[in-house]
Order: sequence, then C-alpha cells, then structure tokens
Amino acid sequence: MQVDKGFVAQVADVANGRSAPMNEEQRREAEKTVVGEFSDVKHVRGILSMGRYDDPDSGSSSFSMLLGNSPHLDGKYAIFGKVTKGDDTLAKLEQLPTRKEGIFVMPTERITILSSYYYDTEKENCEQDRSILKRKLAASAIEVERQRMKCFP
Repeated sequence: MQVDKGFVAQVADVANGRSAPMNEEQRREAEKTVVGEFSDVKHVRGILSMGRYDDPDSGSSSFSMLLGNSPHLDGKYAIFGKVTKGDDTLAKLEQLPTRKEGIFVMPTERITILSSYYYDTEKENCEQDRSILKRKLAASAIEVERQRMKCFP
C-alpha cells in the first residue's frame, strides 16, 4: 500500500501486491483488466477510485482511497465508492511513518486489509456488540488464513 499524506492511500493490485501464492487460474483472473468508466464525480477526500496504468483501460484490483482533494484525477480514473463513515481510519493511514521509494511514498511497514466491513458502534449499549464483532473478525481472519494454507500451501 502506498500512503501519500493529503493525497492518496493506494492498494496494490492482487497480481502484484498479494503475499499468498496463486494458482494459474487465480493469476489469470487477477491479471484481467476492465474498460475505464469515467464520470463527473470529483476526486475529493474519501473517494474510492480504480487504480490503473497509463492505458485508461488497464484498471484491475488496485484502488485508491483519496486522503485529500485531487482535481487532477477528475475524469481520468473510475470512481466506484466513497467513505461515508470511518474517516478516522483515513486519518490513521496518514499518520503512518513513511519512506520514499522512487516516486512513491510507502509505509515503513506492510499494511494488510483484513476486512472491508464497517461496524456501526455509535448505537447505545454497543460495547458488548463491539467486543463480539472484534472476536468474529479475528476468528474470520484465522479461518481465511487456515483455508489459504490448506488450498494454497
């Protein structure tokens, strides 16, 4: 994951950023690209947009979470979502220690996304729910790793 404070947190595509090995079928799927779909939606903090190379039709599983307004990306990258809750997570990404690697700004430690779920903990009496959800998420991560080791040793 690339993290450039005030600009972007970009997740590597599956084919190049995945730490677990893939079989041939998985690699073929991971290397597929999609045709660029561009809109008038502006690239502002919290927008999720497709990563790609110079070719507008080279989008894959790489995506960016905008950490600031980036009008130079408008109309050039496909937008597919927006952070509606959890801006504190984006702020935490910006606080990570980073280092320069060529033109990229990278965290000093590898960042792994374990879950893309959002659990609303703003409700009354959610302390117990929060504890249960954290245990379920941890158990889920263990199960995913167990299956990965079983199927892709």
